[in-house]
Amino acid sequence: MIKVKSIFILWVLLAAATAHATGSKPIKLLWYKQPAKKWDAEALPIGNGRIGAMLFGGIKTEHIQFNEQSLWSGDNNWDGGYETGDHGFGSYRNFGEVVVNFNHADTAAAYRRILDISTGVHTTSFNINGIRFEREAFASNPDQMMVFRYTASKKVALSGSIAMTSAQGAISIANNSELSFVGEMPNHLKYAANLRVEHQGGLITHEGNTLIFKNCSSLVIYLDARTNYKPDYKSDWRGADPMPLIQQEQKVAALGYQKLLNRHIKDITRLMGAATIAIGKTSPDLLALPTDIRLKKYASGGNDPDLEETMFEYGRYLLISSSRKGGLPANLQGLWNNSNTPAWASDYHNNINIQMNYWSAETTNLSECHIPLIDFIVAAEEPCRIATRKAFGQNTRGWTARTSQNIFGGNGWEWNIPASAWYAHHVFEHWAFTNDQAYLKNIAYPILKEICQYWEDRLKVMPDGTLMVPNGWSPEHGPREDGVMHDQQLVWDLFQNYVEAAKALNIDVDYQNKIAGMQAHLAPNKIGKWGQLQEWQADRDDPDDQHRHTSHLFAVYPGHQISLNEAPELAKAAIISLRSRSGNYGKNINTPFTLESTVGDSRRSWTWAWRCALWARLGDGEKAGMMIRGLLTYNTLPNLFTNHPPFQLDGNFGISGAIAEMLLQSQAGEIQLLPAIPKKWAAEGAFYGLKARGGFTVNCKWANGKVIFYQIYSKEPVKVKLRVNGEVKEILSSRLK
Repeated sequence: MIKVKSIFILWVLLAAATAHATGSKPIKLLWYKQPAKKWDAEALPIGNGRIGAMLFGGIKTEHIQFNEQSLWSGDNNWDGGYETGDHGFGSYRNFGEVVVNFNHADTAAAYRRILDISTGVHTTSFNINGIRFEREAFASNPDQMMVFRYTASKKVALSGSIAMTSAQGAISIANNSELSFVGEMPNHLKYAANLRVEHQGGLITHEGNTLIFKNCSSLVIYLDARTNYKPDYKSDWRGADPMPLIQQEQKVAALGYQKLLNRHIKDITRLMGAATIAIGKTSPDLLALPTDIRLKKYASGGNDPDLEETMFEYGRYLLISSSRKGGLPANLQGLWNNSNTPAWASDYHNNINIQMNYWSAETTNLSECHIPLIDFIVAAEEPCRIATRKAFGQNTRGWTARTSQNIFGGNGWEWNIPASAWYAHHVFEHWAFTNDQAYLKNIAYPILKEICQYWEDRLKVMPDGTLMVPNGWSPEHGPREDGVMHDQQLVWDLFQNYVEAAKALNIDVDYQNKIAGMQAHLAPNKIGKWGQLQEWQADRDDPDDQHRHTSHLFAVYPGHQISLNEAPELAKAAIISLRSRSGNYGKNINTPFTLESTVGDSRRSWTWAWRCALWARLGDGEKAGMMIRGLLTYNTLPNLFTNHPPFQLDGNFGISGAIAEMLLQSQAGEIQLLPAIPKKWAAEGAFYGLKARGGFTVNCKWANGKVIFYQIYSKEPVKVKLRVNGEVKEILSSRLK
């Protein structure tokens, strides 16, 4: 036991040391000395962007709870309420569970449960009576299935049973070395799953709907699940039966386990390795501890830069695992869900949550993972047009959406009137970071223009000639009234993005001018009586209000309307508002800002991430760093899932994007290096592969808080304005190889 433990610790330390010495991608592990008991807090996720599983790593019994992101209840094109269940708006559903029971003891020595987020491979290992048992699991995007391998150091040491159950009531059928089930939801969504087992040594039989394996030396389980969902309103959201496609995909098992593993690792490391950060050194003693213990020590005030780096990479891993081309976007829980009645239906909330899921997509070099959100927007356009005309008049041009959306064109809960403007922000950002002109012309521009037409018809002309969003709401806070700043800022952002897109394409000059004129007449941001950025037209902000939302600070982040360089007075007012909302006495700017004084509603998983990004845009690295500590201290579970509560993953996704903003910003035609790093990161560090608007890839190293090396790449060399070490200069980018 001592020897195995020593080897494991040495491996962790050598991996960290090698990565630091060579500048290679650091190995990031989540690891534990015991099996998981709680699904949301302890089990570990794998996913290929469409299907995924939560793994418990049990010794005698292995639980594999699995999902496929299109298994939804509810009616097609629902509009007008937030009913969940089999009818109405519906909800995301649990697909099922695989249980592997082994005939060995339930206690073991040298237990390790590890998720390597650098490769997307989950491993479990332990010793029983001198036999080493090892398991590996991964979800392959190239081959569209999940793979689980079980081995032992002694031949014929594996005996037990395998069962697969549907969480929707379908009955599993055993056939030779396969298990399968097919079913149909009350909404006529068909679903199916198939599990296939290969073995070396021993034999596999079945008893009823359970597979029995005896005296095997190794087992490999191939698992796939699908529905007949089709992201197409014209097809009534239904496509081909799922089982024939599953059976076709299962044929890749003929490649063999090692080839499938290699193809999976190549795919994951391509994306995970596209960007990396190094923000400090964690002591060897801490690195040798399990993740749950390190989290406790960090929450008690310990210094663990590697844990903060891991949180950055984990958000990227979760996005890669739940949002890939051809699939749906990541929902409130990514794609992992063990309930048929999940919180908020595990849906798509468009007043911050789904947007936060994608804050890291462009900046951390995962642009292709942004595509599912854009495809979702495109698929939802027609049902949203219909719902918008129903709510706002049959002659209404363009569209918007209710706050909650499902995958069948359904709109539930309250109308979020500027929802489409916020969606348009993401549509535009994908072009801003990629410079893909074909995408801009064929996809982004038509969306931007149509949403502008909605606002062209809807904006209210006030007696003083200013334009206001009528009957607005500052999510999820305050009364409905004209000119709420959150709404005003979103429309300003939409108009700005439209004009830039039209200029880039050199089209619609007259309409460009019209939208620019309307933008100039939008009711502006206001500074209130205690120096705050007003949330409403009326100066009613309460300095003691600690509401979790900071909706009126959209213009700071993720918008671009307010910045230290372009609008310093408004930025100062935003700082006062943000201090106040955190419980840090907004009226008195000289009151010390502390993590401990954040209170109540301010302590939410996604709130920390948004405020981290806001402080980064406002140039305050110390407070941005405090937000990272707040997230890890108050709202992060042992498996590093963020907890609202309840569990939801926008905090994980969002913190990756926020950390990127601390290291690199690109606004108003300028790239800024290290705009907001805390003192504890300043000694030395580096980042590689972060992205800037304009299609730039940026590498940077620093020491003592000063940049000592940088590289800026683009497809073709172009002049770029760079802010570095307090100096603004114009440089020529290098050609991207």
